[in-house]
Amino acid sequence: MQAIRSFVRVAEIGGFTRAADSLQIPNATLSKQIQQLERHLGVKLLERTTRRVHVTSEGSAYYDRMNNLLAEVEEIETTLGHGKIAPRGHLRVDTGGSTASAILIPAFSEFQAKYPEIQLQLGVTDGTVDLIGENIDCAIRTTPLDPALVARRIGLLSWTMCASPSYIARYGTPTHPQQVVDDGFPVAGYFSHSSRAVPPIELLVQDEPFIIKPRHSILVNDSNAHLACALAGLGLVHTLDFNVRPSIDRGNLVVVLQEYRPKPLEVFLVYPPSRQRSTKVRVFGDWVTQIFGRLVQQ
Repeated sequence: MQAIRSFVRVAEIGGFTRAADSLQIPNATLSKQIQQLERHLGVKLLERTTRRVHVTSEGSAYYDRMNNLLAEVEEIETTLGHGKIAPRGHLRVDTGGSTASAILIPAFSEFQAKYPEIQLQLGVTDGTVDLIGENIDCAIRTTPLDPALVARRIGLLSWTMCASPSYIARYGTPTHPQQVVDDGFPVAGYFSHSSRAVPPIELLVQDEPFIIKPRHSILVNDSNAHLACALAGLGLVHTLDFNVRPSIDRGNLVVVLQEYRPKPLEVFLVYPPSRQRSTKVRVFGDWVTQIFGRLVQQ
């Protein structure tokens, strides 16, 4: 069974070294397991070149069957005994910094109480991680979806534009999106962690998309830094509502152009096809859907 797991990882990643690292076994042990498995089956599963490992046609067919088998094994192990046994084991989840600190971590004690035998390993980054290559079970994403991954919608997030009271006192309050550009209202912008591109701000005017490209006083690529810019009065900030709602409720930030906010953003739990039947991923997906459903859309 361990040799089967090793083969599946090599087939997913396309290389021995990274597969061995993800399984936390020596490269030589992994190679020996694959060789023994090929001798046992009497077929070649992998073709090795100096640059990459390719799965043979027999290996591809074997991967499809064994991937399903491993999912079945996990499902059986969690349902043995008198009634259902709670899901257990490590669960690796990747998400952005603000989602982790403002949404998941404050509510995680509920998940922990319900599934005490699942140990969550939460990877926090605003970049896009290779789930298959890094052996990550699932991720929460709002960016364009990867066709190689399975996606499950877990909620919607509202947008908000806001600024500090000191900013409002200095620059005033815009009453129309175009005024932000025409009157030169400073905006604290956000640029992509991966591409470093600065997307324009999309609002709605009479239910139609209205794109503005404002003057940026500062650009950041981290959601917590973006919030800090707003609190420091460095500019208007257009961000997801949950990032700024606590500061708005405390009076540290003021909502502007509320009637022009765009449509909510869809949020997805994405995971490799090999995790499609994972009980741990399923129960985490159910829980996180409930958490996102509780977010108050102001």
